[in-house]
Amino acid sequence: MIELINLKKHFGGLVAVDGINLSVPRGEFLAMLGPNAAGKTTTIRMIAGLIKPSAGRIIVAGYDLESDSLAARRRMAYVPDFPFLYDKLTPSEFLRFTGQLFELSESSINSAAADLIERFSLGPYLNKPIEGLSHGTRQRVAIVSALLHQPEVFVIDEPMVGLDPFHARVVKDVLKERSRSGMTVFLSTHQLSVAEEMADRIAIMHQGRIVAVGTREELREKSGASGPLEHTFLALTSQEANLAEENAATG
Repeated sequence: MIELINLKKHFGGLVAVDGINLSVPRGEFLAMLGPNAAGKTTTIRMIAGLIKPSAGRIIVAGYDLESDSLAARRRMAYVPDFPFLYDKLTPSEFLRFTGQLFELSESSINSAAADLIERFSLGPYLNKPIEGLSHGTRQRVAIVSALLHQPEVFVIDEPMVGLDPFHARVVKDVLKERSRSGMTVFLSTHQLSVAEEMADRIAIMHQGRIVAVGTREELREKSGASGPLEHTFLALTSQEANLAEENAATG
């Protein structure tokens, strides 16, 4: 459902993403982890079509994001860590607007929104201007709007930012349910606990490259570290940093 093929992104002399290859099949929940400046957000923004790769290809739901951009985007949803919403609209108006962008009928919008509005506790806020809502409530509006058109691929960056524990649990449950029903989820996070709890596979990114990808057990075996995911993550990123230093010294 998502194919990244030799994907690269340069910003001048800075190599933000350095030739990554990754395949995420239908219905898989993949979490991408990495330290700051690893290239996670740049990768997510390329998948979402917000920035153009310097090289490589991105395939979403069978469509090339460059040559079949509209077809790919119609099958995808993207929620950034700080989503942009139209502040002067109410959540009700924004949900209707989003549904119309995907050419949903009024009845389809209402039907798709009803259950999500209840689960995300948005009822009391539906007719209040978005500009007056808390960040957590705005985040919930963004996630609900992104799910309205039943996307085949859901890309989300730091989904738990600003959410209280109850609604963080709701987000986890809804995304996992959708994933089990066939929606591919590509999640980027700094929260190891979220990745460990939710992901079918975890990709670890460091210095613009994917240094390891696999199940929690496969990553533990590769790292040689037992115990929590934190130990695995630190071991793998330390190994990669040491290898880079060795290559620089001998290069």
